[in-house]
Amino acid sequence: VQLVESGGGSVQAGGSLKLSCVGSGFIFSDCALAWYRQVPGKERELVSRISIYEKVDYADSVKGRFTISRDNQVNTLYLQMDNLKTDDSGTYECMACGVTSKQGTRVTVSS
Repeated sequence: VQLVESGGGSVQAGGSLKLSCVGSGFIFSDCALAWYRQVPGKERELVSRISIYEKVDYADSVKGRFTISRDNQVNTLYLQMDNLKTDDSGTYECMACGVTSKQGTRVTVSS
């Protein structure tokens, strides 16, 4: 299983970013997928997840602002993040079939 995230960056509060996670080495469409956020000194937090049937869940802190989606044709998981807040800062990692990326993509939101 290999997962490669991209799309992170530095934005001001209120801005938007779209994260992508490309998977390989497994049958992408057979996996539940998720985005986690890691902040130094804090526990890793589940941000959002999407099932193989495209049922979605969100952490309360991001509901109404983030949208998770998947495109099985190109083995890619997305996270559209709008109206970003400083508390959204962190390293975002994707997970597929219980396996988490070792890389992540960093998001920094400034006030």
